Amino acid sequence: MAILVCGGAGYIGSHINKQLNKDGYKTIIFDNLVYGHREAVKWGEFVKGDLSIIEDIEAVFKNNTIDAVFHFAAYAYVGESVDHPEKYYYNNVVNTLNLLSVMKKYGCKKIIFSSTCATYGEPERVPITEDMPQNPINPYGMTKLTVERIFRDYKRAYGLQFAVLRYFNAAGADPECEIGESHNPETHIIPLVLDAASGKREDIKVFGTDYDTLDGSCVRDYIHVSDLADAHVRALHYLEEGNEGDFFNLGNAIGTSVLEVIDSAKRVTGKDFKVTLTDRRPGDPAKLVGSSDKAQLILGWKPRYGDIDTIISHAWKWHENSEY
Repeated sequence: MAILVCGGAGYIGSHINKQLNKDGYKTIIFDNLVYGHREAVKWGEFVKGDLSIIEDIEAVFKNNTIDAVFHFAAYAYVGESVDHPEKYYYNNVVNTLNLLSVMKKYGCKKIIFSSTCATYGEPERVPITEDMPQNPINPYGMTKLTVERIFRDYKRAYGLQFAVLRYFNAAGADPECEIGESHNPETHIIPLVLDAASGKREDIKVFGTDYDTLDGSCVRDYIHVSDLADAHVRALHYLEEGNEGDFFNLGNAIGTSVLEVIDSAKRVTGKDFKVTLTDRRPGDPAKLVGSSDKAQLILGWKPRYGDIDTIISHAWKWHENSEY
């Protein structure tokens, strides 16, 4: 038996792959390396392939007995999704249908899916719970919600077992410094701040300081990527126990503002750097904080690295010594 990790050369997928191997699972990493890093696949077997090519997926299932699939192979740039929605619907939705088709053909019924708090859109309140309305405000969020609804239909019609994990702001790096976060282009606040601290960027921009928050900057819920990895393995156990499917928010339920992230980075790195205050970006909610009560109750999961200084210290350690 093997676990197929689609998109396992990416930031979150590589951390889940490490955790699965640590827990004794055999993994097959399937990635087209458009955004992933071959260097991040340090465990399991690597197969270069693309979910847009049915034959690539079939080859893995023909040659292996796949017990469950982890699906991280999505495009995730919100702005790009607005400018190029077709690209996002093909990759995030159509390619997921390709994967489900092959899974169905070979009798694989378990999937753990990387979803997002972007499916909620502008929340009516915080912390966000799983039963709140889902009204995405961009194509990226809509593609994720579409896949969630496909899973519901496949569960009813074909007996698909699924665990949908809606992340808030994934952050940090492997505490053992073997893998970490690297995107091209980079849009995530913590690596951008660390680039400013290390002199790779001339400044860090803060978009909006007049929000209805304590310091006027946006508040987000940062969740350590290793805590995400733990939640994914627990979700696999949940499906292995015979449960049919459910949806879980993954966050710390702690809001940290952009200015607080910057202050933390200065403390952790001991570096000072230029901070540029600028106008709001369209579509940025003032606060996005999630409730993880359901995941704690059902999966028995609890974040270990909730402190922002710890999250940034792990990211900084990897940032200084990264191989890719």
